[in-house]
Amino acid sequence: MKFSEKLKRAVERSDSLLCVGLDPGYAKLPRGVGQFAFNKAIIEATHDLVCAYKPNAAFYEAHGAEGIEALKQTCDYLRAEHPEIPIIFDAKRGDIGNTNAGYTEYVFEYLGADAVTVAPYMGAESLGKFLEWDDKGIIVLCRTSNPGAGEFQDLVVEGRPLYQHVAQQVADAWNTRGNCALVVGATYPEELQAVRAIVGAELPILVPGVGAQGGSVADAVRAGLGQDGQAAMTISTSRVVIFADDPRAAAVDLRDEINRYRKETRA
Repeated sequence: MKFSEKLKRAVERSDSLLCVGLDPGYAKLPRGVGQFAFNKAIIEATHDLVCAYKPNAAFYEAHGAEGIEALKQTCDYLRAEHPEIPIIFDAKRGDIGNTNAGYTEYVFEYLGADAVTVAPYMGAESLGKFLEWDDKGIIVLCRTSNPGAGEFQDLVVEGRPLYQHVAQQVADAWNTRGNCALVVGATYPEELQAVRAIVGAELPILVPGVGAQGGSVADAVRAGLGQDGQAAMTISTSRVVIFADDPRAAAVDLRDEINRYRKETRA
């Protein structure tokens, strides 16, 4: 099954566009609780409320072998207990072909992830090893959520911002196997709307930046779904859910808020 279809089914099953980032920084973990145990508790509290989980590589790699083992345990647990939920590995990879062969083996074979974030700066040739995986999601950074994103992404090239060229290239040239998606931050709803207009309704967009980064749920849903409310997208957050006093309640609140605007957009 292709990643886009698995994501679509997960959205329909949970009636949710919520993707929860599994980013268990050691400084915030309860005393005596390891990363995998923490993730497992979050998963069991929220699995019926989400359409995807997104572990970020940095929070595990920072702790060497112990962190990588926790990441592997987390992915194994999800595939065994909740195989219907896509795993998006947030790694922002992108290098020459031979190096990417190692990255893809690690992400898709060792971890068993369904999708990975990648950087487009080195062009399609550098991402070839990723794009060959027909059934996996190759989620290309387009207009990211960080405050400094515009330093390069907003540079005007041939009459329009660079991020729009990225969106156009992914939709028109890189998505030949139907396995591409884009990252566009909720903190930039006008840019998100522009990207949706470029790529159409079928290309999935991963939208980080709500919650701690200050992105508006309402603006993200309206911009990302478009007028008919049927476009493919998932809204990602981590801290607002995983470090809440009651993670399930926080996930319910966010899912329901997203759904209110989904219904409004469809009306």
